[in-house]
Amino acid sequence: MTANILEVDNVHVRFGGIVALDGVSFTMPEGKIVGLIGPNGAGKTTLFNCLSRLYIPTEGDIRFKGETILNSPPHHIADIGIGRTFQNLALFSTMTVLQNVMVGAHSTTRSDFVSNSIRLPWVRREEDEMRQQALDLIAYLGLSDVAYSIVGGLPFGTQKRVELARALASDPELLLMDEPAGGLNHDELDELGEVIQQIRDERGVTVLLVEHHMGLVMSISDKVVAIDFGRKISEGTTEEVQNDPEVIKAYLGTSD
Repeated sequence: MTANILEVDNVHVRFGGIVALDGVSFTMPEGKIVGLIGPNGAGKTTLFNCLSRLYIPTEGDIRFKGETILNSPPHHIADIGIGRTFQNLALFSTMTVLQNVMVGAHSTTRSDFVSNSIRLPWVRREEDEMRQQALDLIAYLGLSDVAYSIVGGLPFGTQKRVELARALASDPELLLMDEPAGGLNHDELDELGEVIQQIRDERGVTVLLVEHHMGLVMSISDKVVAIDFGRKISEGTTEEVQNDPEVIKAYLGTSD
């Protein structure tokens, strides 16, 4: 039986009098792709921000590999094995593709300010290894031709791949993908679906996908969780969730 890598347990988030999440619970099996769906304003981004520790739940718990993440500061989330891409690209636009991906790998290094400043031999070796790791990821995602190009001048779809490479550079066990299909054309969308499945199958990474593009979610997800007005309204296989009257009502305004 597949173990759960992530457990979201009765999570509530309130901003003053506004209830953003109202007792959301679900589990993520290890090595699977889970789609998180819901209409605009359903609470998807709020939940994502709780998972990456940008928000603190008012109530409830979030456990990664059986341990709560609520005691970990946001800058340690990558250290425990959780990576993230962002809906709005968070790349360093004046740096090269290689430099951006190497930034993502820094959480896996053990060097400090003093060691870096005097360039100890082991620091140089570690940096060489990090550079090679970044180049390998760049090749894996088909970006070798632009490895030394400035990110800001690249097409949007290519920049999306760079951000994915940077997230993978921290060697995550769980990857949070926030609207990765936004702004992509049809061909890029098909390629994205294949890449996400490859990451699961070849690298053993569990993926939580927040996405408005239902075609992508339903074609690649092993499990889907639907939320609306901050509450979970459905959880199950793609077919079960697609046919759930509560989901149909949330998206179409009627269950008839």
